[in-house]
Amino acid sequence: MLQLHEEKVPIGTDEHGTLRVGGTRVALSTVVSCFENGFTPEDIVDAFDALGLADVYSVLGYYLRHEKEIRAQLDCERAEGESLRKEIEAQFSPNPLRERLLQIKRKREARRRS
Repeated sequence: MLQLHEEKVPIGTDEHGTLRVGGTRVALSTVVSCFENGFTPEDIVDAFDALGLADVYSVLGYYLRHEKEIRAQLDCERAEGESLRKEIEAQFSPNPLRERLLQIKRKREARRRS
């Protein structure tokens, strides 16, 4: 008789709170995005050779059964990433050195055209 074994879904959280698949650096959001864009599990494994086919099927099955919760978590990750991007841009923009170099470049190009 077949013995059924309960298996853990291969999704973990890294030190930054990002959901990762199967102990790899591949984000759950990446796998879900590929799936939503028409990739098959086999296509996803071909695109990310660190992933195993069984893990991708398991993760996608879990995603389909818990889409609302996972979507909420992925939206939260995306919002945090966007907030961090804006913070970094605000901190380093405008970059005075970059602006000065661009100004020098524009002057040189104007002289060449003259």
